[in-house]
Amino acid sequence: MNKSYTLDEQQPAQPIATARVVPGAGVLKATHYRFGILALITIVLALSTGDRAALSVAGGDMAKELGISSIELGYLFSAFSWAYVIFLIPSGWLADHIGSKKAMMVAVVVWSTFTVCMGLVHFIGLVVPLLLALRFLLGAAESPVGPAAGRVIAAWFPSSERGTAGAIFNSAQYLSLAVFTPFMGWLCHRFGWEYVFIIMGLLGMVIGGIWWRYYYLPIHHPKMNAAELEYIRAGEGLVDLEQRPSAKQAGEQKRHQLADIGRLFKSRMMVGIFLGQYCINAITWFYMSWFPIYLVKERGFDILQAGFVAAIPALCGLVGGVSSGFVSDAILKRTGNLSIARKTPITIGLLLSASIMLCNVVSNEMLVIALMSLAFFGKGFGSLGWAVVADTAPKELIGTTGGVFNAIGNLSGIITPVVIGYLLQSSGSFASALIFVGAHGLIAVLSYWMIVGKIQRLELARIG
Repeated sequence: MNKSYTLDEQQPAQPIATARVVPGAGVLKATHYRFGILALITIVLALSTGDRAALSVAGGDMAKELGISSIELGYLFSAFSWAYVIFLIPSGWLADHIGSKKAMMVAVVVWSTFTVCMGLVHFIGLVVPLLLALRFLLGAAESPVGPAAGRVIAAWFPSSERGTAGAIFNSAQYLSLAVFTPFMGWLCHRFGWEYVFIIMGLLGMVIGGIWWRYYYLPIHHPKMNAAELEYIRAGEGLVDLEQRPSAKQAGEQKRHQLADIGRLFKSRMMVGIFLGQYCINAITWFYMSWFPIYLVKERGFDILQAGFVAAIPALCGLVGGVSSGFVSDAILKRTGNLSIARKTPITIGLLLSASIMLCNVVSNEMLVIALMSLAFFGKGFGSLGWAVVADTAPKELIGTTGGVFNAIGNLSGIITPVVIGYLLQSSGSFASALIFVGAHGLIAVLSYWMIVGKIQRLELARIG
């Protein structure tokens, strides 16, 4: 019998092993290859986070050598998010059209190429315009990571495990900063800023090859047995992802998309959630852009020290990000109140994130790092936005809601780095910038309590 394969994956080298009852041995035990796939997408996200953060490590020395001002550096940080936001929806279409395997592979290879090119700009004139173009292209190339990874989790994990899988995947951003920031700091100190981009880009080529070699859809995996496949399928895992809308259905979906987005903004609850995510991401972008430069310019660390010191808050953010889901679920189990379960960690975490402003009144470097670590732990602990979207999005618009949520959150990556650049240029210090960043945590808390209201599933009938 002929078997068709999607564009998404390669045909397996051998058939999937079938579960069978072996005399005297019982039922064949399910394999656990889904966790290897989770490790793959986590590594890819960590790489993408490291590459977008490379400028934060190399930026200080680069700016000094190439004569780049603080305002220009702010726009360089911002250029990534311009493209990332613009291409989020097209990249989702790309992942659906060619499959997550090809979409992720193309993305990794292309953005790694642009990363290498950033290390070579000093050989060409018009440095700032060229860097702006490369940062923009980097953002465009990285935009398929989220949509493709979402497809992977939907395909490989039953609903009972998607929360944990999503939390581990999202923690890659903190793990990346903890691992890659010291590594990039060492490269910058030992070899020069250009090697930060060149080595990270070459590393991406290697990871792209690993992805292409080892990723399959569940139904195409050459080693996973039928017991694991049926476990995923029984838990509503989309093990084949072969069902695609017809051309007519796709056209109708596209026509209704803008109207659906408008309906979301009629909901006060959803507007409050979107605002909260914008504020949370603003804190993230400080750490991903200006934080190493703050340590060098404001606190007197050299770039090698800054790279290792910056890893400490990132590790704290990792702990906060992973633990918040468990705490929220425990509160929900105890109280049965979804609003309390979600808002409590969000409130505690984002109030802690505002402690970054206290760095303006202390001079001891160790105390500064402690406050930064507390703030980033709080940011991670309060980052339950994706869980809240899963709780509240209309059943008919879960994908659209997630796209809008992600796009608005990433608008802060456009605005925050530029505002900090202007504040730094005008004042000569990071004092006002830290107040600006810390205030976002307070605004997010107010948004959840004064705008969002009760957290519950939104019904389309309520918003017309």
